[in-house]
Amino acid sequence: MAGERGAAATAPYGLVGHPLGHSWSPKIHERLGSFPYALHDLDRDEVEPFVRDGAWRGLNVTIPYKRLAAELADVRSPAVERLGAANTLVRDRDGRIVAENTDVLGFAWMLARFCRERLSESPRGLLEGRKALVLGSGGAAAAVRDALEHAAGARVVTISRSGDETYATLAERHADAVLLVNTTPVGMFPRCPDSPVDEGTLSRLTGLRGVLDVVYNPTRTGLCLSAERLGLPTESGLAMLVAQALFASGLFQGRDLDDALVGTIEREIYFQTENVVLIGMPGAGKTTCGRALARVLGRPFVDLDEAIALETGRGAAQIIREDGEDAFRAVETRVTADYAARSGLVIACGGGVVTRPENRDLLRQNGRVVFLDRPVSELSSAGRPVSQAKGVERIAAERMGLYRAWADVTLPCTGSAAGDAELARELLGL
Repeated sequence: MAGERGAAATAPYGLVGHPLGHSWSPKIHERLGSFPYALHDLDRDEVEPFVRDGAWRGLNVTIPYKRLAAELADVRSPAVERLGAANTLVRDRDGRIVAENTDVLGFAWMLARFCRERLSESPRGLLEGRKALVLGSGGAAAAVRDALEHAAGARVVTISRSGDETYATLAERHADAVLLVNTTPVGMFPRCPDSPVDEGTLSRLTGLRGVLDVVYNPTRTGLCLSAERLGLPTESGLAMLVAQALFASGLFQGRDLDDALVGTIEREIYFQTENVVLIGMPGAGKTTCGRALARVLGRPFVDLDEAIALETGRGAAQIIREDGEDAFRAVETRVTADYAARSGLVIACGGGVVTRPENRDLLRQNGRVVFLDRPVSELSSAGRPVSQAKGVERIAAERMGLYRAWADVTLPCTGSAAGDAELARELLGL
């Protein structure tokens, strides 16, 4: 059997699906106490014998087998009966297979925290009898709709690419919606920061109080970034992922788990996956500080100017001299998109990365941005063609406002790479 090799065959807990790539489930379940936890990448004809006869105590089930999991169960929760799909299976003391849909429970938990902490309301206070928009019509959409209807009393409208309610009429027909939830994979790594709804359409939904996205990689989806710019409270889907695992693990272990673990595990994952992005004036020390910070954090370091040179065979100065600054900026954006979509890096940007607005979303989708603020009098233009052509003072006048606007953290440079790296670590809480 494809998914049963070595210790995986006898692990009491695990995840069934196909295909299975990288998954946070083993790490999350280890923290929750439901381990060993194995990944079982099974073909369809392997699922029923594994579920019926496998040596497991608790299973999570992902696409494309959630409906099959519900069919194979002996006992189904009310949510599973309503949806016809299960993502959690447990063997009870009598050997029966019990099915639950903890995606419903996980989204309901995420929604409750979002309403409480970001809107100072309960889900029912926000949504009872009011309109919520759900983008997508797949399994995740069904779970979200169920939670919105049963836990919050919302009037749910499903938006899809076909049917009566489509994206083309979204703003025209649903400006009164108070919540929008994306359940489609649009914007998921590596196609980020794509968004299922453009910012212009989102701005016309004038009744919105918040925007949620079940996608959790990248940290900030394109939809969430648009919502942020419009001043709307927003959150992507890591909380749902961890919360559904917490409810599943509680069923596996036969005990209630402290839901404070959701926030703890979220923070641990963010600290491991979020990039640290350094921006600032040419010559501010981004590369030396970045290398030192990467050593302190034990992370890979990427200098975007060096990455451009590796890809093109020419350094920034040569590209600008031979092809012009606009050509260089286009290459810079392409390379920025590549590395900024990855996870767990320390990235040093060129000083002019802020001159292209589209780079902001690329950098912020999966990272926190640190502005290295160094006095202009300490900056040199040596070897920097743009600085030599325009002058450091003029460049500072053009860019300082952008650096501050893009930054999550501003770091006053100490002049010491090691000192700046330590200060950055403290400011970021890493």
